[in-house]
Amino acid sequence: MTRYLFKSILQIVPVLFIISMLVFVLVRATGDPVALMLPESATEQDRIEMTEALGLNEPLYVQYGIFISNAIRGDFGISYHYGQQALPLVLERLPASIELAVVSMVISTLIAIPLGILSALKRNSYLDLIISGISVLGKAMPNFWVGIMLILFFSVMLGMFPVSGRGGLENMVLPAFTLGVGLAAQMTRMIRSTMLEILNQDYIRTARSKGIIEAIVVGKHAFRNGLISVVTIMSLQFTSLISGTLITETVFAWPGLGQLLVAAVNNKDMAIIQAAVLIIALLVIVINILTDVVYRLLDPRIKYN
Repeated sequence: MTRYLFKSILQIVPVLFIISMLVFVLVRATGDPVALMLPESATEQDRIEMTEALGLNEPLYVQYGIFISNAIRGDFGISYHYGQQALPLVLERLPASIELAVVSMVISTLIAIPLGILSALKRNSYLDLIISGISVLGKAMPNFWVGIMLILFFSVMLGMFPVSGRGGLENMVLPAFTLGVGLAAQMTRMIRSTMLEILNQDYIRTARSKGIIEAIVVGKHAFRNGLISVVTIMSLQFTSLISGTLITETVFAWPGLGQLLVAAVNNKDMAIIQAAVLIIALLVIVINILTDVVYRLLDPRIKYN
């Protein structure tokens, strides 16, 4: 396990290098940021001076060499829109996104696990059909629509929760539920499928034939062996929550990384885009490594060669 972790950590460097190259090329392929930075009254000479100041007059490979050498030192450049270093700005917004992702994951897990188990135990019953129908509906509803509906009902009509912003727990309820609905729907389907497969195994029938209480059979023997599938979907969705909350954070004006990245894309703020994408990529890699560790803790039979 130690050797596997060491090799996984070493692989972070080439992966980030490839991602940085792709981001660097794609950001510059979207257009000329100088045209956006300068006012309409700027002259051609102003444009030339700004291009030279940003180093955009150099060949692409030279620009990338300068970028990667600076990035290794944690310098992704200065955001022209905010007028400060990009990396500290990204790291300042990151805790808000992680906070929202964690609460959304907790909500979705508390909803999905009991519903998924219940749906599997009551297979092909009316209850199973209702839970499956709700899961499909929850997965089909776009996050931005769910968020708007929650705002209209709980904020505008009932006045129970704030419309936007980050503050106390009441500010987090609506955006967390907005993200948790779709995630819970997907997790419910996954848990149901996993539990149906496990409940048909011979050792489950043996446990039932011994007269073991059904709650113990389901909880200790069945669900415990299905935890790997649950952990897999949770790790995948957690990374997507951190990087994919762009629209939700925009709808609720949540000051997280997603909202910052949307603004950076609209403003073609290269420094912010590059720093944010690389930080998100690093988080995804770290979460994947931690997921492998959890696999080993859940099932000691798993070996990493």
